[in-house]
Amino acid sequence: MVRPQWIGLLLLCLLVAGVFAWLGQWQLGRAIETDPPPPGATEQVRPLAEVAGPGEYLPEPLVGQRVTADGSWVPGDFIVVESRFNDGVEGYWVTGQLRLADAPAPTSVAVAIGWAPTLDDAQKAADRLDREASASPDAVVTVTGRLISDEGAVPPSAADDPQTLTRMSPAALLGRWHDIDGLEVYRPYLASEEASGSLVDISSPAPEEGSNVNWLNIFYAVEWAIFAGFAFYLWYRLARDAWEREVDELTEPESV
Repeated sequence: MVRPQWIGLLLLCLLVAGVFAWLGQWQLGRAIETDPPPPGATEQVRPLAEVAGPGEYLPEPLVGQRVTADGSWVPGDFIVVESRFNDGVEGYWVTGQLRLADAPAPTSVAVAIGWAPTLDDAQKAADRLDREASASPDAVVTVTGRLISDEGAVPPSAADDPQTLTRMSPAALLGRWHDIDGLEVYRPYLASEEASGSLVDISSPAPEEGSNVNWLNIFYAVEWAIFAGFAFYLWYRLARDAWEREVDELTEPESV
């Protein structure tokens, strides 16, 4: 085990184990949030632009953050989304494209405006909102609600209408919006606290306070520590097997 090749291999194992140990320490540092948001931070209403920017993913601590945004509804972009539950009751959301005011470039955020128990009620509410927006396209409204991550687009089944939407996805809505040339869009959507007209307020309770410990990262840190230990074990087994073979060769009787 003290021969040059085994000492060289040991040094290599030390280098590999050092890299694994550094990776474990890095994962451990990421596992513990040293500056977690204070309790109730999501309940403080903040301007949308302070929480996220267009095209940005919403960080986990900010999911459900209450925000406010000023803008104008874009006529023709009030779209119904199915399979929306409100206090356990399945129904429909009416959504709209809110073109933000005072943005440096054309920017929109998808808004879940309110809930309806039937498709007919939702469509009537969408048509009414469209008529109002068409009559006053420059009217500025203020929307306050929770900022929620994109649910991801899911294509409808072969038996459904291809225009059917069952997930609240700004990416999917963007494909059906008007006037989108050069448009910047927020990845998350805004669930309005106050419904419009005959729609029902969307039930959106405060998110549960999360732990500042990420157990998945701790698991990864333990894995890297095991890998570092395995590097030494592998060196030991290789060196010991080689030593035992040499001992056996020396103790074997010479053939006659």
